[in-house]
Parts: sequence; structure tokens; C-alpha cells
Amino acid sequence: MMRREVVYQAASLCLRHPDAEILAMAPMIRTALRESARTAEAAFAPLFAWWDTARPEEVAAAYVDTFDMSKRHALYLSYWTDGDTRRRGMVLAGFKQRYREAGLELAGTGELPDHLPLVLEFAAQRPDEGAALLQEYRASVELIRIALAERGSPYAGVMSAVCATLPGVSPADRQAAMALASAGPPAETVGLDAYDPRLLPLQPVGGRP
Repeated sequence: MMRREVVYQAASLCLRHPDAEILAMAPMIRTALRESARTAEAAFAPLFAWWDTARPEEVAAAYVDTFDMSKRHALYLSYWTDGDTRRRGMVLAGFKQRYREAGLELAGTGELPDHLPLVLEFAAQRPDEGAALLQEYRASVELIRIALAERGSPYAGVMSAVCATLPGVSPADRQAAMALASAGPPAETVGLDAYDPRLLPLQPVGGRP
């Protein structure tokens, strides 16, 4: 049995900055996967094993080094398709529109709407719409997965679990993933800052559950 919304919520949490609150949620995430997404549980195991043995400050520093300091693992889906271009502004507005059309609104400030943990939270709350959005940016998701696997990162398994919820077979390597996108990551920089990203919570509009 695998409920994809459980995988999406688990991945959303695991790909956020691992502060004390997130690390404390590991047992709950494990239980949810075991009960409702057992086929994905093994993919998350390397990350949980690392969280169990590493000091919290080491986990946090590794996260910053992996996701904030290296564009090879950028969690912003439209980076891989549009870079830091004028078009990207329209693309980001499109993400917000997708959320609104699904009855959700971004609350607070601090993250772009294409940040993968936010997209995954959207997918957890609206699995059909969210899976469609992830499939639309399948090449971006797969390139992140491959880059993390090449690095030997424990986060690679989390990305593999997300990809496994999508139709079709994942590309075997970077060349195949880039072919899927019809082009590689743009040469223009996206201007990521070295700060701890925080997930913007998605909140129902008009009381929709």
C-alpha cells in the first residue's frame, strides 16, 4: 500500500531546513510511512539513519552546504527550466495561480512558490493537482534526484520516493534527464542566498479542507 499524499508530506518535511522541530518529527514521519506508504519507507531510511547518528548542528550545516550553497541541488523547480530570467517571474506567478485555483493560498513570506518542499506540501493536500505539477516539472525533480545521488547524499532517497509516485520510469542518468527537459539547467544564476529556507504554509481559502 502506498498513499502518495503521505510520501509528499513526508518529503516536504524532510526537505525543509532541519531545525530542532523538524528533527523531532522524524518518529512521526517514520510511523506515517510505515502505516500508509511502506513501499517508500526504505527510500527515507538513509536520511533517518543519518539524523539518528549525526549531531543536529552537523545535519543543519550539511543541509545548508547541499541546498543553499550549491546550485547543483537547487530546490527551486523553475531554476532548472528558466533560470534567473524575466520569464521566471511569470512562471512563479503561475505557481501561485495553481495554488489559488486549488483553493490554497501562500501564507507568510520567505520562500518562492516553486520551492520543492512547498510544492510537495501542495501535493500532499491536493494529490491530483500536485502530482500534475510535479509531472510538469519532472525533469527538474529528476535532475535534483540525480545530483543528490551523485553526491552520495542521504536526501537522494527522499527524491527517489517522490519520483516513484509519478508515471513512467525515471531517467537513468543526467543526460537522459536533460533530454527529458530538452535542455540542461540554464547558464544564468538564480541568485540563491546562504540562509535557512523556511516553508511557506499553504492555507485553505474560504475554509476548504
